Amino acid sequence: MSADKSDKVTLKIPRPLYNRLRELVRGTGFNSVTEFAVFVLRDVVSPPAKTIGDDEGLTREEIEAVRARLRKLGYL
Repeated sequence: MSADKSDKVTLKIPRPLYNRLRELVRGTGFNSVTEFAVFVLRDVVSPPAKTIGDDEGLTREEIEAVRARLRKLGYL
């Protein structure tokens, strides 16, 4: 299924917050504020994380990719 314009909606946030996020994602693996916001929102609404080794858990490579992004954002 391809994503077209009808699959997306506009989410309005205050401009100062957008500007802060734009600075935050600069130099990270995120290509835009929207990409970062979608990542964060998916994380917030996702079910609790599984442990490594669970059939539905993250792979070690996925965990390392998340850690690398968090380091670039200054969280780790």
